[in-house]
Amino acid sequence: MSSTDDLAFFSRVAMNSSLTSTARELGLSLPAVSKRLTLLEQRLGVQLITRTTRRLDLTPEGLQYLEGARPILRQLDELESAVSSRQQDLRGRLHINASFGFGRRHITPLLSAFATQYPEIELSLDLTSAPVNLLTSGIDIDVRVGKVPDSRLVAFHLLDNPRILCASPDYLARAGTPKDVSDLLNHNCIILRQFESDYAIWRFVHAGKEQALKVTGTLSSNDGEAVVSLALDGHGLILRSRWDVHEHLRRGDLVAVLPEHEAPKADIHAVYQHRRHVPARIAKCVQYLAQNLPNRFSDA
Repeated sequence: MSSTDDLAFFSRVAMNSSLTSTARELGLSLPAVSKRLTLLEQRLGVQLITRTTRRLDLTPEGLQYLEGARPILRQLDELESAVSSRQQDLRGRLHINASFGFGRRHITPLLSAFATQYPEIELSLDLTSAPVNLLTSGIDIDVRVGKVPDSRLVAFHLLDNPRILCASPDYLARAGTPKDVSDLLNHNCIILRQFESDYAIWRFVHAGKEQALKVTGTLSSNDGEAVVSLALDGHGLILRSRWDVHEHLRRGDLVAVLPEHEAPKADIHAVYQHRRHVPARIAKCVQYLAQNLPNRFSDA
């Protein structure tokens, strides 16, 4: 077994934090994976991982080995991709991350179709509630909603995604339709508690003028689907991404309010690390998402 194979093996163990998951991915038995890790540690003369009944923890030597392995494996991957870039068949592992709601509803069906078209690619999809660090997580593509602050990353625009203020027809019939942003102070606003500390402050731009208002209401949640469900039941106004409410708006279950007032956008990007040679499987997947994701909103 070559040193490069050992680097790739250990990187996978560290990423999974589980010998059982690694064995399942590699199609090996758990004893075989455990033995390989032991042989690697014996060859290096250090303990790389501390094993407990519940998890694996990297030792300082294991962390050093992993940090050194990642750039080597990335350079090797780029070299192989550059050499084989003209081949039609795409191969290799592709690790993708997306948010729970958007990932389930839109990314999963697109990746299913992508996997059918490119069956030699080993696809792994993670759905998470918090942004991931692409520089350390082993994720190849992060389908991200909102801003991409890290200049070391490439952010490929996939979809315009304005935030829309809306409510159910029943609620508007009962409470009245706001005519101005200041009217929101007299309405029940359903608040989505997310990572930002000022989640109760709703911002709008109209005729070049910015307006920010701290809204209040009797209902809040940390889950976007729950917030939409409460709005559908007529409990109040919500400010949600177009991807989350476009079907309800199309059917008339929700009605856009103050459409001339624009909330900050939350455009959707495919984010990946900057490289001299982007692996063909990453480039092809990003291209596939860019071509097909807008079709899911063509009737919005």
